[in-house]
Amino acid sequence: MWQRILALMVKEFLALLKDKKSRFVIIGPPIIQLLVFGYAATFDLSNVPYAVYNEDGGAAARDLLARFQGSANFQQVGVISHDGQIRSMIDDKRALLVLHVGPRFSRHMALGEPAQLQVIVDGRNSNTAMLVLNYVRSIVTRFNRQWSAEHGLAQPPVHLVTRAWFNPNLRSQWFIVPGIIGLLTLVVTMLVTALSVAREREQGTFDQLLVTPLRPVEILIGKALPGFIIGTVEATIIIALTVLWFEVPLRGSLLTLYAGVGLFLLSAIGVGLMISSLAVTQQQGLLGAFLFLVPAIILSGFATPIANMPVAVQYITLINPMRYFMVILRGVFLEGTPFHVLIPQLWPMAVIGLVSLTLAGWLFRHRMY
Repeated sequence: MWQRILALMVKEFLALLKDKKSRFVIIGPPIIQLLVFGYAATFDLSNVPYAVYNEDGGAAARDLLARFQGSANFQQVGVISHDGQIRSMIDDKRALLVLHVGPRFSRHMALGEPAQLQVIVDGRNSNTAMLVLNYVRSIVTRFNRQWSAEHGLAQPPVHLVTRAWFNPNLRSQWFIVPGIIGLLTLVVTMLVTALSVAREREQGTFDQLLVTPLRPVEILIGKALPGFIIGTVEATIIIALTVLWFEVPLRGSLLTLYAGVGLFLLSAIGVGLMISSLAVTQQQGLLGAFLFLVPAIILSGFATPIANMPVAVQYITLINPMRYFMVILRGVFLEGTPFHVLIPQLWPMAVIGLVSLTLAGWLFRHRMY
């Protein structure tokens, strides 16, 4: 039995690797996408364009605005002289925010009275707006602290003390890049397996498989193992780049990580073979893979927390293997989560894999005859 499966595996690898385009699809895009996503998909902001509307010429106003000018996160792009210029500055996206200092700002500061700094921010992208406001709040807080110390003013009754666990510098790459491992591994594995049986039908070699001594289960295993091996190799390359190139810490166990990789590949291969068993042509296989990939990525928690999704959608994510793999990746990389804590994430992927492979086997046998 295993001799026949091995022969079929060799045939699958030859079919994938003999074509230059197929070799490039397997190797090139994942590396390119990792580099692009790793640098482009970030929640950090730098050189935020802002404009200043300063109606106060006092020292306090100049001191506060100088802190924005000296910040690496902000870039002043204009000076506003009257209210009417604010709308066009924001509407035309020349500035992401406008800092408005009132005419009595320095006087209020000198008297120890509350002084207002109005921040007008472009809210079309809510995530970006929240990040910008956090940057502004940080600068204003430091300014308040120094001003109070220099002028002998009473400290505010509440002292904010922050500490970031697992990501001390709050680098968004540490959050995003481990998720890209799951994304790219899923893409490659799905493309390889979703086209496997469909390619046989389209090239006319499917009937030749039927007259071989191979049983349907042996053909299915022979189709699944190449995808598993390719997916494991791809995941290993991407994990290595994540640690060595992007310097994301791997705090957990490699065995725990690869246990998650193995079960994730099992579930992804099962879904891919289901799609391939239903498809008659490679175009149908690609379309089926695309129809699965997009919602699987969106509903995985890769960018949007699942807890923020509607309750009905949260239930749908329970059948998405990538949902569980995201938790494993980020847990092992950033938190060093041990194996026993991740069991609630591992067993659902095993169930999804077994169910999808069983259905793929049934569909394969059903469509053979």
